[in-house]
Amino acid sequence: MGSSEDDKVVAVIMVGGPTKGTRFRPLSLNIPKPLFPLGGQPMVHHPISACKRIPNLAQIYLVGFYEEREFALYVSSISNELRIPVRYLREDKPHGSAGALYNFRDLIMEDNPSHIFLLNCDVCCSFPLPEMLDAHRNYGGMGTILVIKVSAESASQFGELVADPDTNELLHYTEKPETFVSDLINCGVYIFTPDIFNAIQGVSSQRKDRENLRRVSSFEALQSATRNLTTDFVRLDQDILSPLAGKKQLYTYETMDFWEQIKTPGMSLKCSGLYLAQFRLTSPNLLASGDGTKNATIIGDVYVHPSAKIHPTAKIGPNVSISANARIGAGVRLISCIILDGVEIMENAVVTNAIVGWKSSIGRWSRVQAEGDFNAKLGITILGEAVGVEDEVVVTNSIVLPNKTLNVSVHQEIIL
Repeated sequence: MGSSEDDKVVAVIMVGGPTKGTRFRPLSLNIPKPLFPLGGQPMVHHPISACKRIPNLAQIYLVGFYEEREFALYVSSISNELRIPVRYLREDKPHGSAGALYNFRDLIMEDNPSHIFLLNCDVCCSFPLPEMLDAHRNYGGMGTILVIKVSAESASQFGELVADPDTNELLHYTEKPETFVSDLINCGVYIFTPDIFNAIQGVSSQRKDRENLRRVSSFEALQSATRNLTTDFVRLDQDILSPLAGKKQLYTYETMDFWEQIKTPGMSLKCSGLYLAQFRLTSPNLLASGDGTKNATIIGDVYVHPSAKIHPTAKIGPNVSISANARIGAGVRLISCIILDGVEIMENAVVTNAIVGWKSSIGRWSRVQAEGDFNAKLGITILGEAVGVEDEVVVTNSIVLPNKTLNVSVHQEIIL
């Protein structure tokens, strides 16, 4: 392709909007889903910090529907921390992921980048971005997609694709097929050359031409799903990836690491654990340690915010993340849980497979617990903001909405 090693790169991270994170309730009632902490860091922090490893990165754009004020503080602090300009771009209406890219093309191309990364905020993986960039340069195509092999049973929930085993060229792409196509799926992480904008413009132009046709053929009438889309709404998967497959323009890069989609609170707890394990390799300084002498006993991967106060007789881990100003009492046991800001857990309480919401309190000898099936609706227990669990109360496999007080035990309930 003749691109030099000094070419600038920009990254675009799709963060969605308040209408999108409905499966993430009650947690998204308090905070935009991309700012919910996984491994003690906001969800969007993980792809952003991965972008920091891309050579010659000029700018990171976050694109979504949230009000700008909801991201202003985070964007300013992360820009200072990473010393890379991070900017939030608010969409006025849904354009689809490819359409959103095109909508902001002038800003994205401001630094005249040779490559554009496109990432989805709600995927959890190791984000091997520099490796993808190298592979993409070798392929010489317009785009490269991060892919992973999954079980045949779960493949149909995602975009399935067929790649040439020798060249890694994308030969066929289908979004959530009804019959099995392949065990290779799309991870929602891409790299493109600026030629992607011509491809997106091509889709818009085709739609305009179609609208201008006076008479709709019988075949066209059958294509009602496509006909109802506005000209500037362009989906990356169905409108770009599927038509360009097999045309020597798109290639795949397979990750051998972990990958999950973060659609529900249950999956956020699982992904928090995956990111904590990743910190062992990337940021061991973020992980807590302690043997029960001066500090609490820490088992496995645990994150503790510096402002949290934990009694030395508490036992924490594995997979525990404790946020700012939390207070953990004597004899408390925490396993596989996210403890959010300002939570108080009193003496000898046990929390396992749960997310405890902001400013909630758990009384003495109480248990907040679940079986830990991350995919089931009630597979983990969730306490919303400012929930009070009184002494000696057991809350199992339940979801409790904000500002409730529990003085009796509950099992498999949603408490509104």
